[in-house]
Amino acid sequence: MNAILCADNNWAIGYRGKLLCHLKEDMIFFRGCTLGKTVVMGRKTLESLPGGRPLKDRRNIVLTRNEDYEAPEGVEVVHSLEELEQIVDVESPDVFSIGGAEIYAQLFKYYKNVYVTKVYRAFEADRYFRDLDVDDDFRVVEQSKIREENGLRYRFLIYEKKETEQQ
Repeated sequence: MNAILCADNNWAIGYRGKLLCHLKEDMIFFRGCTLGKTVVMGRKTLESLPGGRPLKDRRNIVLTRNEDYEAPEGVEVVHSLEELEQIVDVESPDVFSIGGAEIYAQLFKYYKNVYVTKVYRAFEADRYFRDLDVDDDFRVVEQSKIREENGLRYRFLIYEKKETEQQ
């Protein structure tokens, strides 16, 4: 499983249920990485999508504690990691966690790669992702040149989980 997100200098990812900024190239990057794949998200993330509808041309799965949650057509619902593991191969590179913060934290142990659009600015925020720059288990394996859009400087990075040696 992979994660994909946009984070600021402080690894902030959201504020009051919204993304911190909107970058056209970030949306293109996100779509390119997830199209034809499985996306796992929380209920609030699904509800924040346009019309609260599932992402087109992807398998959409919502992980929620709400047992009474009725998802829109085209969305599968699970209520635990065990249920998720029954319907998806968490080892697959074709599965992407797309948020929000609680879902990222719950699924963190499964991540092999984390695709990050890093925005070089600090925003007011109330949701964060783990700082992979100080996490000894991850390393940057790919990064784009710095780009600029709407006065914001950013780049795309791929963090890979380091292999642990078996003893």
